[in-house]
Amino acid sequence: MAKYIPFILFTVFTNAAAQVMLKYGMMQLGPLSFAGVNPLIKILQIVFSPFVFLGLCTFVISMASHLFVLSKVELSFAYPFLSLAYVAVAIFAYFVFREDLNAMRIGGIALICIGTMFIAQGGSRIHGDDEVASLSQNSLNEVSR
Repeated sequence: MAKYIPFILFTVFTNAAAQVMLKYGMMQLGPLSFAGVNPLIKILQIVFSPFVFLGLCTFVISMASHLFVLSKVELSFAYPFLSLAYVAVAIFAYFVFREDLNAMRIGGIALICIGTMFIAQGGSRIHGDDEVASLSQNSLNEVSR
């Protein structure tokens, strides 16, 4: 299980990086207005602006990494780690965009980190173990009845 933590963290940080790129890209575009513009053209302009496009591509990479992780560990173990993206985004936003990082946000970040540590300590079964495979097969047999 510990050998998949780097993949989980890669997923977290690419997810956070994508958010930062999307925010920066939208800041470059300025306030959105669809007045007098074909909405499809406006959406294409947004999607293909450099930082928005790079952010969307980074999301695809993050999702591919997450799918790999899901093929290896339990969902109830892997998914809560994604909350660490909130932590990374808050820190990036503070330094890059000069967003406020007040006491309430810091407290929330601390709670997220503590919760993630509890989940990590709880462990996970690795998919591919005989026990997990037999449990999955038994579940499939029950569903098909």
